[in-house]
Amino acid sequence: MKFVSFYHIKFTVLIVISYLMLGCVKDVDLDQREDISLSPDLQIDLLIYDIDQSQFEDVATGNLKTRISDTVRLEFLDDDYIQKDLSSVDFYFRHINTFPRAIDSRIRFLSEANTEQFTVNYVIKPGASGNPITTERSELIDETRINLVRRSIKMVVELEVQPGTAAFEGDLNFASKGFFSFEF
Repeated sequence: MKFVSFYHIKFTVLIVISYLMLGCVKDVDLDQREDISLSPDLQIDLLIYDIDQSQFEDVATGNLKTRISDTVRLEFLDDDYIQKDLSSVDFYFRHINTFPRAIDSRIRFLSEANTEQFTVNYVIKPGASGNPITTERSELIDETRINLVRRSIKMVVELEVQPGTAAFEGDLNFASKGFFSFEF
């Protein structure tokens, strides 16, 4: 009777496992790794504010200023991922208005040199105290215009109050988001 050593069993098992592993890899095309792409989406809050009639008051005269504006820097737009891999952005703007007048909204995106890249214009509908009116607007920047976003670093929000006879009292709430899509 022939005695099988532990060494022979171990060697045979190693050969069988190696053969099985090579057989599983045989049909894998490693050249396809170049065809793999990831498409994550990211939601970013851009600017949120709450204002009342005091922000529209001219301190020197006490009269109503019909136009106000503010500029914010969107530093993340200078990030490498935005510059190289951004494929589209869907901007979302929402105003909740209790002022009794319509307000023109102009949102401009500027380059570092203050060159306008694109603008989103719309009218905020008038509301009333106890009856807030919501105005929403979306702006899709697809891959054909995505360089406009890549060149932007500032967002300017301008509000212009339309003429009216009602007392100018109320609140205006604003929220803005960007839904950024990437292609890695």
